[in-house]
Amino acid sequence: MQPNREYRPNDVALLLTVVRELVAERRCADAAAAAALDSGFERDLGLDSLALAELLPRVEEAFGVSLQAGTLGTIETPRDLLAAIRSAPCTGAHRLFEGRYAVPPHAERIPDTIATLTEALAWHARVHPDRQHVRILHDEAQEVVSYRDLQRSAARVAAGLLARDLRLGDAVALMLPTGRDYFAGFTGVLLAGGVPVPIYPPTRPSQLADHLRRQVGILNNARARLLVTDPGAARLGRLVQGQVASMRHVLTPAELTDCGEVGAVGRDATDVALLQYTSGSTGNPKGVVLTHANLLSNIRAMAQVAHVSTADVFISWLPLYHDMGLIGAWLSSLYFGLPLVVMPPSTFLARPARWLQAIHTHRGTLSAGPNFAYELCLRKIGAPEIEGLDLSSWRVAFNGAEPVHADTLTRFAERFRPYGFDPRALTPVYGLAESCVGLTFPPMGRGPVVDRVIREEFVRSGRALRAAAGDPDPLRFVSCGVPLPGHEIRVADTAGNALGDRREGRIEFRGSSVTTGYFRNPRATQALVRRGWLDTGDLGYLDAGELYVTGRAKDLIIRAGRNLHPEELEAAVGDLPGIRKGCVAVFASTGRRTGDTEQLVVLAETRQIDTAALAALHDRIGTITIDLLGAAPDDVVLAPPGAIPKTSSGKIRRAASRESYERGMTGERYRPLWLRAGFAATAAGSYLRWIGRLVGGMVFDAWCWCLLVGVGVPTVLAAALLPSRAPAVARRAARSLALLTGTRLIVANAEQLSRTPACVVVVNHPSYLDGIALMAALPGQYTFVAGEVLATKPVLGFLLRRVGTVFVQRADREQGVADTRRLTVAARAGRRLVLFPEGGLSPLPGLRPFHMGAFVIAAGAGRPVVPVAIHGTRSILQPGSHRFVHCGVVHVTVGEPIHPAGVDWDAAVELEHRARNVISEHCGEPDRVR
Repeated sequence: MQPNREYRPNDVALLLTVVRELVAERRCADAAAAAALDSGFERDLGLDSLALAELLPRVEEAFGVSLQAGTLGTIETPRDLLAAIRSAPCTGAHRLFEGRYAVPPHAERIPDTIATLTEALAWHARVHPDRQHVRILHDEAQEVVSYRDLQRSAARVAAGLLARDLRLGDAVALMLPTGRDYFAGFTGVLLAGGVPVPIYPPTRPSQLADHLRRQVGILNNARARLLVTDPGAARLGRLVQGQVASMRHVLTPAELTDCGEVGAVGRDATDVALLQYTSGSTGNPKGVVLTHANLLSNIRAMAQVAHVSTADVFISWLPLYHDMGLIGAWLSSLYFGLPLVVMPPSTFLARPARWLQAIHTHRGTLSAGPNFAYELCLRKIGAPEIEGLDLSSWRVAFNGAEPVHADTLTRFAERFRPYGFDPRALTPVYGLAESCVGLTFPPMGRGPVVDRVIREEFVRSGRALRAAAGDPDPLRFVSCGVPLPGHEIRVADTAGNALGDRREGRIEFRGSSVTTGYFRNPRATQALVRRGWLDTGDLGYLDAGELYVTGRAKDLIIRAGRNLHPEELEAAVGDLPGIRKGCVAVFASTGRRTGDTEQLVVLAETRQIDTAALAALHDRIGTITIDLLGAAPDDVVLAPPGAIPKTSSGKIRRAASRESYERGMTGERYRPLWLRAGFAATAAGSYLRWIGRLVGGMVFDAWCWCLLVGVGVPTVLAAALLPSRAPAVARRAARSLALLTGTRLIVANAEQLSRTPACVVVVNHPSYLDGIALMAALPGQYTFVAGEVLATKPVLGFLLRRVGTVFVQRADREQGVADTRRLTVAARAGRRLVLFPEGGLSPLPGLRPFHMGAFVIAAGAGRPVVPVAIHGTRSILQPGSHRFVHCGVVHVTVGEPIHPAGVDWDAAVELEHRARNVISEHCGEPDRVR
């Protein structure tokens, strides 16, 4: 690689020439002539992300440079692009293939007994800590993350989350680009006992305000407690807090690494591991609930069929917020221990050849992409870019996540066969987030199977009759294989009755990786399940057990008794010169016509503005529609760029397109400035409510401290004047504080203590309020045991002594043993002792290790242990916190007495284990020992 190129006076002219050529091709000469250094690519020149992805390779070729991978996401004007050019290294003609990495060695295979993703990470970090887990490609630089690295980074993130009140099962939204921070953040949330919610990051800074506005629905539905994002988004992201009631913090990854490290919270296979929000779900959020068992079942089934080994190498540019990139690429690699090589999606979009170069360099064996990725390689990769390319290592090329086109498969195989690519590696698959990611796979190494069916019969009756060899116009569908092990599929009619082979119907499924439903969306969950089968929403047919997907049920257009699928027409219209490829939506509508008859609408984006050119396009679209569907369109709308909404993964949102069409908004353009202003205006009302809550919190906090003085002073005086009545006075004071602060105190199974007059009560210790809560909740007389340090507090120490508290020494070991003997004698004499076996307090939630004193006392005295779990006091007043006191609910759950099996150490250990199990079950916080 040569050093950075020198400044040349004609750089500006050359750059503007390249920009104007592209604008003229995609828009018009007048717009091209107006292009200047400070013209906004999107605002003034109408160049969206795809157009910029086309521009960058042209600029690289014109200037002989290699632009940084993040250039696509950062440039807003030609001046920005000029700065990127001047700082970019020279490449000569094209990058040549030089070194290649060795095939990774086999490693010990992970045991099938591993039940969670966190267990899998811990196992790899223990067995082969220095083995490469992820190699992150940053343009010319690379970053390798081992299993030890990932575990340590995740442990720091987990500590930061717990220090900020993350509770067991809380959702944490991750809006981060592909990189170390994302991997550490996701696994850190799991280690802390939270539930990660991946959200795609904005591709360009100008989109940030609009992007965050559209994510509010997901954040509210998930009840996200924290949002972790990069510094640029975090500044504007704090506006989100006013619109998401559950949100407590908007943090950057760096802000989560200052609290040390913690171990993993104990979780099991049935716990929720992930909320995967489906594409386009910002309006009516549908968060797919996936447990650890769901994920590992799907990962194991896919690996079994694909014959995955630890010597495989997965190459991925897929977004980590999408199930195919997150589960199919990363989490599968994490579980099985095979190396993963990743690059940001923008790197692939800017230069698709980098995907194939990575497969060559790292000897990739597994890789995946939607159909458009293979198309992009065919359209955007020139021969000089891949001179010396070797794809012979690529044994499985998954094609899924969107309709698979037979032509794409054929052309890709033909184009790259001379570079060692085996056409049998092409593997069309089918899956959906509701089944984690994968549902059907074909046999490995077989290659694609394409079914040719009679067009007229299929659209009229839904019967997929095989077309004759000479049929000039058949429909072609690609087989997506058979169900994964442990899964079933069927094709059913609208009444839920199974159909025979080669009959089109709704694809339904069931199996071990199937979701339990959508998070906090019972209506959508109810619509998902039909007679024990889950409805994919897709249409297809079966033949000899293999699935052929024909389209989406909601996109099916029924016209004159014919079933019309939009995909084929969209692709054909998108190939027309003057129409933006991939920016065509075909749908049925009744919104602009009278009557109930569905109208066939073709909505296509174009940059043409000349009347004659638009009329010609209109006629050509009508002709193609008649040729393919046998019917003319009722309306053809030629809209400006950006009129057709898409999902985060680039799919056309036909329902949203229909809505825009029916509202007459297909020609409206949105400008980032107005979006930002609108977002701020929307947030203003929420901020006022937030300020109201803040002021209310300050008032409540002041009220609580006034109560502490107003109730505390009379209590201390009464205890001084009436020492024999001090315990009763303290109990009344504790109940008065709960009543006057609006704190609900819910006590369960208190009768256990009434029936056990002599016992040792052991309680978890989440807050300073625990003693007050117990005094108000527990029936009868008790002797509290506290550390000697509290005895030195002038007022508190006096009150504790008056209510009969026994103080023990924790710093002096010999004195501690003597205190244990003293308390054993007291317990044997019939006193009911209350101990906090965790000792002191911690700001991090979770059940910490127990000291053995309470259990040695109980065993030695022959008294039962009664476990008591407190839940809720931490959220009212957190240890070490300088924040306000909050109103809340406190739960006190009393367990059944546990009688010692002897008087020795083993009996005490058994008491500790059993008591801990009971407290862990009811305290609402993770067990930090397990």
